[in-house]
Order: sequence, then C-alpha cells, then structure tokens
Amino acid sequence: MAPEDAPPPPGGSPRALLHLLFNGARAVDVVQTALQLGLLDALEPGPVTLGALAARHGLIPGRLYKLLDCLESLGLVRREQPSDALDSARYTAVPGLRAAAQAVLGPHSLERDRERYAWRQLHGRLPEVLRGEHAMPPSDFDWPPRTAEQVEGFEASMAAGLPPILETLRAHGPRLWKDGGRLLDVGGGDGTLAAHLVREHPGLTVDVYNLPATAPLVARTREHHGLPPERLGFVGGDFLKEPLPRGYDALSFIRVLHDWPADTARALLKAAWDALPSGGRVLVCEEFRTPERLAAQFFWSYFLIGVDTCVSRLREVEHYLRVLDETGFTRAEVLPGPFELVTATKP
Repeated sequence: MAPEDAPPPPGGSPRALLHLLFNGARAVDVVQTALQLGLLDALEPGPVTLGALAARHGLIPGRLYKLLDCLESLGLVRREQPSDALDSARYTAVPGLRAAAQAVLGPHSLERDRERYAWRQLHGRLPEVLRGEHAMPPSDFDWPPRTAEQVEGFEASMAAGLPPILETLRAHGPRLWKDGGRLLDVGGGDGTLAAHLVREHPGLTVDVYNLPATAPLVARTREHHGLPPERLGFVGGDFLKEPLPRGYDALSFIRVLHDWPADTARALLKAAWDALPSGGRVLVCEEFRTPERLAAQFFWSYFLIGVDTCVSRLREVEHYLRVLDETGFTRAEVLPGPFELVTATKP
C-alpha cells in the first residue's frame, strides 16, 4: 500500500489524533466516570434521554450534558436532538462500550496496575532508553520471573486477564469438550483457567504444566475451588529444556506463545506435535495482531520498551496457521470470540 493510500489514523487526521492524545488523561477520566456512575449500563441499550439519565443517577442535567458531549466527541456515544430542550436529547453508546471500558479501565485492569510505575520509569526518558542509556531496573521486572514474589505477581496478573479468554472457551466448550478427555494446559499459570474448565465440563480433567515454583499456586487454586487433584493436576517442568508430557488428548497454549521469539513459539508447537497422539488437538488462544489489538497493546509495548529480556509481541493469526500447517497439523480453524481460538488436529 502506498503512503498516500494508507488509512487515516484514529481521529481522522494526524492533528485530530494528536489533539486526542494530548487530552488522553481527561478522556480516560470522562470514560471512567461514566463507568463508575453506571451511565454506560444505561447508554448501551439506549436510546435514553438526558433527562431520564440525570433523574436516575441524581445528576445535574447541564453538567451531564457536557460529560455526554465529551463522550460524543470521542465517538463513544451517538446523540439525537429532536428539539432544543436539553432534557430531550437522546443518547446511545456504541456497541461494546461498557465491556471495553470495564476491561481497560476497571479495577482489575493490568494497565491500571502498572501504569503509574511505567510512567515514572520511562516518561520523558524515551530518547535515553532508545539509545541504551536507561532501562527498566532489572530488579523491578525480571523476565522470566525469578523470585517467588515475582512468579506469584506475574501469575496473578495473568489470571486477572482471563475473562475474555474464558468467554471464548465457554462459547465453544460444548464442541471442544463434548467427549471430555485430558487436557494439558501448557504454561497454565496458577490453574485459574483449568479450574473453570474442570468445573464447567464434568468429563474433562486438566493438568497445569508450569515451572515447579508455581506448584503451590495451583494447589491453592485447587483448594479454593474445592477440586480433587485427579481432576485438576499439576506437572512441573520447563518447556524450554524438556519435551512436553505425553498422554493427553489436547494441549493448550493460552497467552503463552506471544511471549517468546518466533523460533521458540514454533519449537513449542513442534513439541506439542511430538507429545500428542493421532487425533490429538492443539489449542492456541491469545491476542492476535489486528489494528484494534495494536491500540490495546500500546501500554504493554510502552511498558516493555526498556526491557530487553521480554520479546512479547502480537502476531497475526495467519502466522500460527502457517506454522501449524508446516508442523503437520490439519483441520486448523479460527473460532471467534473476544480472543480468537485456533484449533488444529494431529492426523
């Protein structure tokens, strides 16, 4: 695509985009306020009048109008104005706004947990970082995590980001696990995902394969959910140094492959091929590279600019489909959801 044919940036023009970025903190404040007050819950099914919104939430109409004007200027709500009466203005949120605001700005958002730290370390120092004169202190962000505290903190942050993945797996669960079976969740964190799968599919057993240091975390998750070890198990190991365990009907890589260089990700899929029996399936679920995901990835990319040991990157789903085909897997599919799920079968 020639530069003159490239799509316009968000906001319609470079100036509009930069103006929006300059006001980014204020824009976030507006959206976060609308989320906290419950306005987004009322706006999404809309249309709802300004008068009804103000009365329902105990807000001053003239002030609410200005907040809604901010949301409209961001392209997040649409307004209909049948008359000059302020209270008659009708508003509807764009589809998915409430869920998106909750994911990005809600209390369990990974971005919010780390935003202040990354800003303090990097803001105003990017030229020095890019020249190699400054970096994230290694004691503050080790990759892979080394201490017990780092391991627990990392796995907790990964568990907090599971809701969209669980939504995808639930949507396709009856098809994926209709015959039950044994699943090895490779790099399965503290077992939170495995616990949900086991509870929702009585015929399924799941073993978490992770570094031995995570065994106590999985045991804690198992106890919290009241599950027996024969349904939610743990296998300690290091997939960078050892073959993947055999004896499973399916192996999953959930938000794992994008954390490693392409050669390592390819080797892990080859290790899955070696471990699976004929008819066994591999599952890959993570944030694949799309224009929308790139916008969501902005914070994480910013946070990692000064961290050379972590090569986390989004890849197009076509990359994984090609690697799966070259490895020998067949019947590859991309199943839709908040995070797409790729499945393939060993002949």
